[in-house]
Amino acid sequence: MAIYDTLGTAYARTRQPDPRIAAQIHVALGNAADVINVGAGTGSYEPPQTVLAIEPSQTMLAQRPPRSAPAVRAVAEHLPLRDNAADAVMALLTVHHWTDLAAGIAELRRVARRRIVILTWDQQFFREQFWLVREYLPQAAAYDDTRATPIDRLATLLGGAHQEPVHVPHDCTDGFGAAFWRRPHAYLDPQVRAGISMLAQTGEDALAPGLARLTDDLANGSWHHRHADLLARDTIDVGYRLLVTDT
Repeated sequence: MAIYDTLGTAYARTRQPDPRIAAQIHVALGNAADVINVGAGTGSYEPPQTVLAIEPSQTMLAQRPPRSAPAVRAVAEHLPLRDNAADAVMALLTVHHWTDLAAGIAELRRVARRRIVILTWDQQFFREQFWLVREYLPQAAAYDDTRATPIDRLATLLGGAHQEPVHVPHDCTDGFGAAFWRRPHAYLDPQVRAGISMLAQTGEDALAPGLARLTDDLANGSWHHRHADLLARDTIDVGYRLLVTDT
């Protein structure tokens, strides 16, 4: 069973693509005539020229919108595609779930004629910069330590890659890990947490003490006092990165 057969049930509600992040991804894809989306989930950020989505979870596939690209249930490590199948291949917030990173990247390189675009994050930077895991939920950061892919290793497997920071807007519509950096109350919502894999997989029991502290700090104003600088910012860099490489 794919992990998102159990974790992905709320994704269509909490993980709507953010148009500003979408624009950055689509620019990174360049003038690709056709695109394959690997680890596609519910189809967020797929450009109009997407010709195929690859996703192991039936739960995620079932949430894809009508008229989205055709989808196949398969894993990144064994893509059911011929060599040089499309101009570009994209893999967004998915490589940390793969069972064999090297095999998956080799498959992306085999299938892409021209370009590969990967969205991931720098775990050390994320740990240092994001208040939620630094101050309240270190257990979630510890869980991500076990699965996050070092950026330099990923770039090496890709044969070299250009890195672009992906800044998270304060009103981000895609509810991934740090999307609510300026809306702290959102992390108290179980449905929001269910759409964030690092929280959902850490487990509610482990998160409960930190969430209780956050509840108290929001109620007594100490969170707002400590993070007053964030309330004046429109975007933040907490380590999300686009890696772009030409094959």
